[in-house]
Parts: sequence; C-alpha cells; structure tokens
Amino acid sequence: MRFIETILTLKAKLVFLFLTLAIGPLIVIGAFSIDTTEALIKRLVLRQLENVAADKAAILERWLDERKQDLQVIAGTSILKTMDPTAIVPYLTLIQEHYGVYRNITVVSADDEVIVSTEGPYSAIDFIRNHSGGRDGLFMSNISYLSEERESIFHIAAPIVHLDRRLGMVYGTVGTHSIINTILRVSLGHTGECYLVDNEGRFLVHKEPRRILSENISQSASFKNIFGNRNRTDDTYLDYRNIEVLGTSQKVGGTDWYIVVEQDRDEAFQSVEKLKNQVYITLLLAASSALLLTWVISYHVVRPIRALSRSAQTLANADEDIGDIPDARTNRQDEIGILCRAFTDMALKIRERQDNLEHQFNLKEAELKETGHTLKQFQLIAERSEKFAALGRLGAAVAHEIRTPLTSLKLFLESVEAEIEISPEYVEDFTVAMGQIARIETAINRLLEFTKPKDMFFSRLDIEHLITDVVSIIKPLANKQECSIKIDIAEALPPIDADQKLLEEALINLFINALEAMPDQGRIAVSAARDTLEAEAGLHPCIRIDIADSGQGIADEQLDLIFDPFFTTKAAGTGLGLPMVLNTIKRHGGEIRVRNQVGGTVFSLFLPITAPTSEAYGKDSAH
Repeated sequence: MRFIETILTLKAKLVFLFLTLAIGPLIVIGAFSIDTTEALIKRLVLRQLENVAADKAAILERWLDERKQDLQVIAGTSILKTMDPTAIVPYLTLIQEHYGVYRNITVVSADDEVIVSTEGPYSAIDFIRNHSGGRDGLFMSNISYLSEERESIFHIAAPIVHLDRRLGMVYGTVGTHSIINTILRVSLGHTGECYLVDNEGRFLVHKEPRRILSENISQSASFKNIFGNRNRTDDTYLDYRNIEVLGTSQKVGGTDWYIVVEQDRDEAFQSVEKLKNQVYITLLLAASSALLLTWVISYHVVRPIRALSRSAQTLANADEDIGDIPDARTNRQDEIGILCRAFTDMALKIRERQDNLEHQFNLKEAELKETGHTLKQFQLIAERSEKFAALGRLGAAVAHEIRTPLTSLKLFLESVEAEIEISPEYVEDFTVAMGQIARIETAINRLLEFTKPKDMFFSRLDIEHLITDVVSIIKPLANKQECSIKIDIAEALPPIDADQKLLEEALINLFINALEAMPDQGRIAVSAARDTLEAEAGLHPCIRIDIADSGQGIADEQLDLIFDPFFTTKAAGTGLGLPMVLNTIKRHGGEIRVRNQVGGTVFSLFLPITAPTSEAYGKDSAH
C-alpha cells in the first residue's frame, strides 16, 4: 500500500509540475495584461469623456454668449426703439425664423406693458409679470419645463435703450431641443450620453424629457462621484439607472449648469472582455496540453510501475488468493519491459503452484464434507430410530400393562350396567367412569398410531377440494363457538402427490387446535398459494397452506416445544396431536412452521408438488 501511495504521489507531482510550468506563467502574464489593459482603457475612456465634457461645456458657453449677443443686437436696432408694433412684428418674425432657436420673442415697455409677442407655444408674458421691475441689464433666467411640448426652456432678456433712457425690454424664449440636437449629441458607442444638470443634481436638459426637473441625481452615485470628487480617475459608479458607468462633469461658464458625460462600463470594457476570453482559452489549451502530456508520461512510465506494485502487493499477501494477478508483460524492449516480463513469469509460476495446492485442498475438503454429511445422516437416522424404538417399546408396555385390565374393567362395567339396575344417584358417576375409560382407550390408540404409523397411499390430490372438505367437517364445531372461517385459495393451483386421509387428519387437528385456542366469536383464516421449498438439491416448487387464528398466540419459550411428544398446555390434552401433524408433513417431504402475529398464531404447511422418493423417505414410512 505504501508503494502504491508513492506511485500515486509521483503521478500527482508530475501533474502539478506540468500544470505549474504550463499554466503558471500564463496566469501571471494574463492577469497582468488584463489589469494593465483595464487600467489603460479606463484612463483613455475617462480622458475621452473629460475632453468631450470640456468641449461640450465650451460650445454651450459660446452658444449662450451668442444668444445673449443676439438679444443685445435685437434690442439695439432702431426698429425696436420706435416701439411701433406694426414695424416690430415683421422684424421679430424674421429673426425667429432665421435663428430657429427662439420659441417666442416678446417686447415690453418700460412700464412692463407688452408691446409685441410673436407667435409660439409659450411666451415670456407670465415670466415678465412674475419678475417685473429691476431689469436694467442683460440677464438669463432659470430653465423651466413645458410639459405640453416635452421640452425645457429659458429666457434671455436685454434692455432697449435710447439716449441713455430705457425704453423697455426684449425677452427671447430659447428652447433646448437645439441644445440636445447640436451640442449634447455625442459619439461614444451605443451607450454614451450627455445631459445637463444644475448644481443640485436636477435634470435641466435630457434626451428623455420626462426626467427634466422631475428627477435629480443628488442621491445617486453619479452625483457623489462626479461632483463630490473632482479628481476621481480610477473608479466606476452606478448612474441614475443603476447601471455601472464611467463618467465626468464640466461646469458651463457663467451659469450653475453642469455638462455630464457618461458611458456604460460594459461597452467601454468590451476589449477587456475579449482579452479575458482569449486568456481563458489560452489557459484551457495549456491545461489540456499539460494533462495530455501527463497522461502520456503516466501511460508509458507510471502505469507499468503501478501494475507491478499491485502484483507485488498481491504476492506479499501469502494467505490471500493470487489468482487475479494482472499480466504485466509488455512489448516494450527497455528496462521496464524486461522487468515486467520477468515479474509476470514469476507470478505465473507461483499461481500455478498455489492452484495445485488449492485443488488438492478442495478435493480433501469435499471428501471430508461428504463424509461428515453421511455421518450426520446416519446419526439423525439412528437418533430417529432410537426415538421411535423407545416410543414403540413404551407403547407396547403401556398396551400390555394397561389395555388388558382396562378392557376387563370396561367389560365388567358394561355387564353390570346390563344385569344390575343402577340406582339414579349413581348413574352420573357411572357415566363419568365409562367416559374416563373411553378417554384412556383413545390415548392408548393415538400412542400406538404415533409409534407405528400407517402406510401411506399417494394419489393426485386437489388442494382446494382438500381444504373445502376439511372446512365442511369443522364447520359445525366453528358454528357452535360462533367462529368464522375465511378461505383464500389462489387460482390454478396444481394438484400434489399426497395421502389424502393423513393430510385431512393433520388439517383437522390444526383446525381443532385453533378453535380450542380462541374464545367464542373468533376468526380462522385458511389460505393456499404457490411457494418454494428449500432442500439439499435446491429450491423445489410447493404448495403453502396457512392456518391463522385470532387467539392469544403461543408463548415464545414454548414455540420450540410444541412438536415434542407428550408436551401440552391443555388440561385434557395428550401432547400427541402436533407431533403426529409434524410426522405426517415430514413423511410427505414437506415442512411445518409456526409463528405468532398480531392477534393470533399462524401454522404454515409446505407440501411439495411431487411425491417424495422411496430412497429419501422409505425409512420414515416404515417406522
């Protein structure tokens, strides 16, 4: 066993060595490559996002400056200084159509009275009414949301001045669709996006209008990682969608607005995932190559050594069978091949010698077993013959000593009864005496029948008819005790070779015992079915008859004694009923078994289908 463990350890060492040499460097290089590539891609993506955010913030800042300049130019024209609506309306309509970013342009007087308001879904009138007064310079309002238009807007206002006197204000309502379409559009794969928020994290401009001013990112990782750590360059975070992204932000000059640029991490690191897959495939190929190389070496070196170790271990156990020694011979011409052939030749010679010894030992053992079996049979026959001879002598003695005077006594009493009139007070005593004499005669007759059984006459016997006949005989006794008898016989039971009279007597005896063991209103169940009976020549088909009662059962310590002659637990029993049943079943070549069950006792009779041979049972039949 120690040698085998050494071989297994050698194989494990080879596997570990080759796997380490083949996969170890690849794992280190692959892990380093993946980490380096991931860090590099992260830096490149973040740098690209920062550049995009800076460019978009600068473009938006310039765009806002242009809109402010537009309003200043409009406010400085001589047409608006006339404050004549008929002249102003065509001009403002032309301006609105030319720039395409103004949803509405409104002109108010110095008293905040609306002079002109161009057509559009929204005007600055409400804003002017809520924020009137104190507007002497250029200013820009906060962003508001048009739910009907699904768009956010803001206002830019410029004063109309003539000769240092403020004539009024011009308000331009700017829609953010143009910002989304021209400024916030980015080319960062499929998931890159750019949106505008304020310093509190509320969406000001977004490609999904439903989020504008109704949601914010102040509680998300986007706000914390972008606005909380301006120097963050190596971490990803979860955005407002709970998706892991890379992102950055840039403040728009002159406002409290922030440009946020983000891209999903999965898309940004697609090249890293491809590299990981390539590394995994390489590792798998390397591991497969190492295992293949290990198997080749094991097949050519370790396998023959292992075969020799098994053979050596078997030979070392001299008290074990070595008939299964594997053939270690091989066609190899090297030293291992020579060693295998020499060892195999040696093992074969040892096995031949052991086989010869085992053959001789088996012959002797078979002879001894046969002799022992014969002696055991003779011993059983002798014991049985001695027992029956003793019973025969006992029966003859009893018949000689008891039967003659008992017959004389019986005849005397019968003559007295016929010749002398018995007084009425002695009639009962006379009847009891005659009954006891009849009982003694019955006991003597059963003893003589047991010691000298009748000759057996075998015939083809139908089990169903046998059981039906016996039940019909017992039925009156059962009815007297109000006991029920249930019959369950399997279909198509074959007939058996048996002595009908002896089997009827045996079954009647068992039924009577069952009735005597039960109180009134008991139950008897009799069944018959196919079964097998174990004999020296093997298993033989038989018929099994079970007789179960609902009595109190037999005490466990008495189960082994109930078939002994003269053993009885009944006050008026002779102890010969069950021994005669056993003798009848044995003479038929069968067996009888008894067991207790819940609510009674079961007697099982196993009767072979074919009659026993005279050689096997002739001696028993002769006694």
